[in-house]
Amino acid sequence: MLQINTSKVSRWDQHGREHVVRVQRTGMQRTIRCDTCGWRKPAQFLPWLKAEEHLTEAHQATVDPS
Repeated sequence: MLQINTSKVSRWDQHGREHVVRVQRTGMQRTIRCDTCGWRKPAQFLPWLKAEEHLTEAHQATVDPS
C-alpha cells in the first residue's frame, strides 16, 4: 500500500513569488522545512498551521493558491 509521508503548504508573496513549506512525517513525528530559506522545526501538533505562520512572518507570503 502506498503511504504519503510528505505534504506541502504553498503561499505567494506580494511580488508573485511562491514560497513552500513541506511537512514530512516519520512515524508520529512531523518536521516542517522551508524550501525558500532552509528553516526547519519539529512539529508534533498542528504542523500545517505552524507552516502557514512561518510563511506569513518570515516571507510575508499570504496569498493562498486555492
